[in-house]
Amino acid sequence: MPKTPPTRRSLRRRLGALGACAALLLSGCAGAGGDALGGGSHRHTINVLMVNNPQMVDLQKLTAEHFTRQTGIKVNFTLLPEDDVRDKISQDFSSQAAEYDIASISNYEVPFYARNGWLSPLGSRAAQDPSYDQQDVLPPMRHSLTAADGQIYAEPFYGESSFLMYRKDLLAAKGLAIPARPTWSQVADTAAKLDGAAPGMRGICLRGQPGWGQMAAPFTTVVNTFGGTWFDKGWKAQLTSPAFTRAANFYVGLIRAHGEAGAAQAGYTECLNDLQQGKVAMWYDSTAAAGSLDGAGSPVAGKIGYAPAPVDQTRNSGWLYTWALALQKASKHQDDAWKFISWATSSQYEQLVGKELGWSRVPAGKRASTYANPAYLRASAAFANPTRTAIAGADPDHPGVQPRPAPGIQFVGIPEFSALGTRVSQNLSSAIAGQTSVQQALKDSQTLAARVAATYAK
Repeated sequence: MPKTPPTRRSLRRRLGALGACAALLLSGCAGAGGDALGGGSHRHTINVLMVNNPQMVDLQKLTAEHFTRQTGIKVNFTLLPEDDVRDKISQDFSSQAAEYDIASISNYEVPFYARNGWLSPLGSRAAQDPSYDQQDVLPPMRHSLTAADGQIYAEPFYGESSFLMYRKDLLAAKGLAIPARPTWSQVADTAAKLDGAAPGMRGICLRGQPGWGQMAAPFTTVVNTFGGTWFDKGWKAQLTSPAFTRAANFYVGLIRAHGEAGAAQAGYTECLNDLQQGKVAMWYDSTAAAGSLDGAGSPVAGKIGYAPAPVDQTRNSGWLYTWALALQKASKHQDDAWKFISWATSSQYEQLVGKELGWSRVPAGKRASTYANPAYLRASAAFANPTRTAIAGADPDHPGVQPRPAPGIQFVGIPEFSALGTRVSQNLSSAIAGQTSVQQALKDSQTLAARVAATYAK
């Protein structure tokens, strides 16, 4: 007799226990903590661990002159690549070692970290801070950082969905155009025609670097719109289903035929650099990249067009994600840490970035006021509206064509997905590199997914 799938309530109960297991699994990949950071015993020093994306690098540059000078609070930063920072955060927060007071985590981790008691709630602090304006935070972002107990456990530094970015000038030179709502078939055809549009140029960049937050993110949106899913509503793994297989063959095949050089090791940063440096003509990825592409000094500023995430069977395909700042519960500097979080995620900080670095570099996608700011809209006219539209259209509860057992668009909202998504992406990355077939990669991945499914289908 088929087993009855768990209810959302029973699923949430399981997440707490499983979150700790997943964190321990992840922390096994992380190196031991380094030397203690300078000033750790000083009550006006806090330690912040962040992903090394451009927006975070800007924050690091602006902090001493503005936040520290104003508050007297010294901030020690550690910036690491995405996969490395996730492992280090998991290690520090799961052990409550408090080497770091604040870390950049996402809406994927918040439910598990909150349930395990690793985070301090921030909603009440925001409500008591009249200058912060929590209601200005876009509802999808606010909701994604709210745990099952109804409390907000992180504040968004920037928010994003995904869309297609392309070189308008190159398409025009070839008499090509991207439709207002492109399909993946149309994108693949266009990529083929753009190969060699400039010397050595490839038609498109797609992440091939392993990692649940690297390749697995855009790939899963392709799976969704092709009619596939990692698990059906009854927790049966679907990685060898016809729809999932078609999506994998398409994604791997498009990269191998028209994708970037070194694709098996190319992630967000590599694709950003490739589009800026004229090595690729198109890129499907995060809306947050637009500020770098159209920012002052970018060699492709003014040359990039933006279109909704390509689709196949669904109306929308963009993901929903935020890099947010969270406060470790074990931190001994709660008040100072909140002062930094509230400053870094505020509309006032956005104003500072706009005036100091240029409005296109504002860490946007999180506040309604950003999209009512004339200076920002002038500088970001090419991508501001496409970004907000993509965020508003993202539906984590219904991302595909069939019911799901857990929420999530570019991930499955269970603790095990961080390990599972990484392993599956490793298999598919090997297929991109020509080391195995897509069929074998999916066969091996189905076995891994079935083991996870078995823990929920009981």
